[in-house]
Formats: sequence, structure tokens, C-alpha cells
Amino acid sequence: MNQLITVTVAEAHFEGEHSRSFRLVPESASPLPAFEAGAHIDVYIPEGFIRQYSLANDPRERDSYLICVKREEKSRGGSAYLYDYLKVGDRLRISPPRNHFQLQEAAEYLLIGGGIGITPLLAMAETLDHQKKPFVLHYYTSSEDFSVFMARLRKGFSSGQIFIHYSRQGDSLRHNLPAELLRYSPDTQLYHCGPQSFMEKIATEAQKYGWKADHIHSEAFSAVTALGDANEESFEVELASTQKVITVTPTQSIAEALDEAGIEISLACEEGVCGACLVGLISGQGDHRDFVQSDEEKASNKEIALCCSRSRSKRLVIDL
Repeated sequence: MNQLITVTVAEAHFEGEHSRSFRLVPESASPLPAFEAGAHIDVYIPEGFIRQYSLANDPRERDSYLICVKREEKSRGGSAYLYDYLKVGDRLRISPPRNHFQLQEAAEYLLIGGGIGITPLLAMAETLDHQKKPFVLHYYTSSEDFSVFMARLRKGFSSGQIFIHYSRQGDSLRHNLPAELLRYSPDTQLYHCGPQSFMEKIATEAQKYGWKADHIHSEAFSAVTALGDANEESFEVELASTQKVITVTPTQSIAEALDEAGIEISLACEEGVCGACLVGLISGQGDHRDFVQSDEEKASNKEIALCCSRSRSKRLVIDL
């Protein structure tokens, strides 16, 4: 497992209603681990929760990480604690950055963010601006009062255009699709992030207008499908290193079965959105239910997320 990093909250700002941004600096004199646009960190909350937050700052900055936390109405404790109680001077433990949302090489980029989903796209805009690569960023939000990082967006970017859409003014994704989405170009990569329904709408429209699957990239913040239930079937998982075989019952995840057997694994979100528990899949056919891998990666069957995926074959052999 990756060694955790202790950081201190150096800045805390309200970002519209219901969101706060936090700039985290290292407690030690060493710089923070490098990251690329699209990366996220696990934040270990004192109340015992682990939550994932995208890094929003310029990846060239090694002295701090910038995250933004939206206080969810149905918070299970993570966002509520950070929003309500975290203050300048407080210490947190975080993981090193992980990235399943990397920028692919392209001549141009289309970035579409919904609500808090703007955060990883802001880091992408910073990177593309530095590289002098043209991009268009569309930000869909309910109103200016609920928007985040508006001060940065108003400054603009020399290499990119920014369009902000307020649904309370009738300018929603349902009524106004980005013009760039309606004309596919093989030289353009599409990145979108936001609520699940928002991303499903973007993906559906992109496919309708001819976008190729390998040109469409997304990142989810929370899972929307249930994991295994009593209608599932049992299957076996074999550990390649020891040939130990463990049975996964209909109501267990692979991670739960491994934990019950005393096998230490890396877990964070336990919802299939962070990628912490991805391991190599040596043989067997996985039933991939995570939101980290692309459709192509799932079809390649090379890795499996232990927290949410199951098996289409009687046995899986995993790289543990």
C-alpha cells in the first residue's frame, strides 16, 4: 500500500454556496508527489471515512494540492465533516495522487464539466494552456451562486475558450449542447465529468454525432449501481502467488471475501470510482462494474476492481 502523506490546510475558501476549496501543503520540507491533470487523492477524514477528491491546481505546482468539497445533502459524513469543520491549520492524511483520467495526445480538446465535476477539468485547462494546445471548456452549473473556481475561470486562458452555462437561466445541457460536441473531429479528445446523469447525456450525444469511443473520456464521483445481491452466483478467486482459492458468495464483493480470508488489499472508495483496488486479472472473465476503466479496458479484461466487480466465469485468477 502507498505510504500516506501528512498535509496541512493552508487556505480554505467558500466556492459559491455548498462548496469549499482547500489548499493543502506538505508538513515536511519535501515537495508533494508530482501529479498529472486528471489525478485525484484519497483524503482520510478523522471521522473514519476515506473520500476521493480531484486535484484542481496546475500540475506544475509541487508545493500544494488544491481540492474542492461539495457538501452533499445526503452526506454519509465525509463531505459534511470537511465542509463544516475543516479549517486553516488543520492536518490531514492523504494518499499520493492516482490518475485514471489522463489527457491523451491530441491536436485539440473539448472539456465539459457539470457542477463540482469542473475540478479535474480545471487542472487539464491549466496543463493545456501551458502546452499552448487549443481547447474549449464548457461549464454547466445551476447559477453563479453555486459555481466553483469562478475567480480562476474569469481570468481565462490564452489557449482556451470558456463558456459558462446557468441552468436557472434556461441554459442547461438539455436545452443547449456544446456546439463542438455536434461535430466530431478525429483530432479532438473529449473529457467530461459531473453527475452520472450529466455524463450519460454527454456520452449518448457524443455517440449520436459520431464520436469514437476512444475519443470520449469520463470520470465518475460516485457509483450508481448496486453491488452483488442474493440473485448473484458464487464464484472462486484464486491468488496467483499462493494458488489459494477463496469463494465469493452472492452477497459478497471480492474485496469482502479476501478481507474475510485475511488477505490485505488496498481499498478506498469501495464504490468502483477511485481505482485503488484494481489488480491484474490473469485468467477468467471479469464482470466489470467499476467506473474507472474505459469500455476498451474492460473488454481487454486485464484488470479488475475488487470492490464492485464479479465474475462471468466459475473462477478468476488474480495477480495477488
